[in-house]
Amino acid sequence: MDYLIGAVLALGTGVFGAVVGFDRERGFYPVVLVVIASYYALFAVMGGAMGALAVEVVIMVAFVALAVVGFRRAPWLVVAGLAGHGVLDMVHPHLVANPGVPAWWPMFCMAFDVVAAGYLAVRLVRPGRSSGLTR
Repeated sequence: MDYLIGAVLALGTGVFGAVVGFDRERGFYPVVLVVIASYYALFAVMGGAMGALAVEVVIMVAFVALAVVGFRRAPWLVVAGLAGHGVLDMVHPHLVANPGVPAWWPMFCMAFDVVAAGYLAVRLVRPGRSSGLTR
């Protein structure tokens, strides 16, 4: 169920962004990546795990940097960042002891990330008339 909810919410986010016009701005999907990257740091704060917070912030900065470079130079880097975060979700419990992460989160977030990456990839290959995804 965690996977299904994550996938449906990612698809809903992408469709909503396209329908209301948010994705006319190149910054929409990079901002989504930045927000996604921040959740593990939030969970570390919620769990009172300052050691985990330090590690989570380092990981977060890498994804934020990828979002910025993707925004400025190549939107495909944002696709890679979203997909890469999905991979991180699969291995995160083995890398960082973060007691604030809900048990269902890695599965939910992995599904969201991978579907969001796929949706963005499709939008990049077949942009709509009003899409601002490419220069």
